[in-house]
Amino acid sequence: MIPSSKTGHPKGFLAVRTLCAILIAAGVIAAGLITTGLAAPAAQAAEFLAAANADLQAGDADKAAALLSEALKADSRNAEAENLLCRVEYTTQHFDQAASDCQKAVDLSGQNAGYHHWLGRALGERASRAAFLSAFSLAKRTREQFETAISLDPHDADALADLGEFYTEAPSVVGGGTDKASDIAKKLDVVEPSRGLQLHAMIAEQAKDFDTAEREFKAACIGPRAAIQWMELASFYRRRQRWTDLDVAVKSGVAAIGHDRDGAIALYEGANILARANRQTDLAIKLYEQYLASPNKSEAAPAFDALARLARLRKRTGDIPGAQRDQAAALALAHDYKPAQAALEDSKHG
Repeated sequence: MIPSSKTGHPKGFLAVRTLCAILIAAGVIAAGLITTGLAAPAAQAAEFLAAANADLQAGDADKAAALLSEALKADSRNAEAENLLCRVEYTTQHFDQAASDCQKAVDLSGQNAGYHHWLGRALGERASRAAFLSAFSLAKRTREQFETAISLDPHDADALADLGEFYTEAPSVVGGGTDKASDIAKKLDVVEPSRGLQLHAMIAEQAKDFDTAEREFKAACIGPRAAIQWMELASFYRRRQRWTDLDVAVKSGVAAIGHDRDGAIALYEGANILARANRQTDLAIKLYEQYLASPNKSEAAPAFDALARLARLRKRTGDIPGAQRDQAAALALAHDYKPAQAALEDSKHG
């Protein structure tokens, strides 16, 4: 699942962000958000949350969490702050807490489609890690949240894609079914055609109709999401163990990055695919480095996760100092990110 990114910087963003950092260091940010006992003006609060969101997109989870924690001390009923905090926790894989905070956002603002969508995502991650009985209940709740999000905003391509993926992969006992997924794919054909083709491909692959799946994945590799779709095709080839085709798809995705609004994420995804396939380690390292140097990073590809993955590749090549440096950098952004903690200990022991 690849969430959409919101990286626009509002007027006065840099000044607000710097001010927030100073206030946190001084321990007085809560007071700074309150004027004569009342919440700060809406414009100030919006800019403050924009600063936290910018840190989230940049992959600085610790800074974003600190800002949002202080914001909620000043206004415990700020639904957007709860949702952003949920998303921070989602990136650091603290899914129980993410679901709790997303639930708070939904409780505070039940007509916001995005809040239901993120709650569904958090619940879905919990379901994938839960024991059978708990997973059953969580999966049903995941579906309900995605369906609610779509009922509130029928044109949200991200929510449609997530619901379509759920229908494709989940058993009928929790509300899954490829017939339902096909209906969602038809809606995506109108809202965002490349995503519709991708979902059609996933449905065909689930049915083991691999020729149709490949054809649909290839057809999606045209348009404003070409780089991402090339990486989806590469991932398909990895699952089919078609290594030469995988290499070509990754390189085609890299070549299309300049024409893709989410191109930076394609760098991260391409590196992930190569690393999982244990192919072209040098190219995978280069793609991670290019992503980390990009100004267009996203919560969909957390910088600290890219650093942790990069460190594992460096260790594979024998670059232990480089691996330790990248792991330390990952933990500086997300101090309790367990994959980075574990990998750092491994790198210390060679």
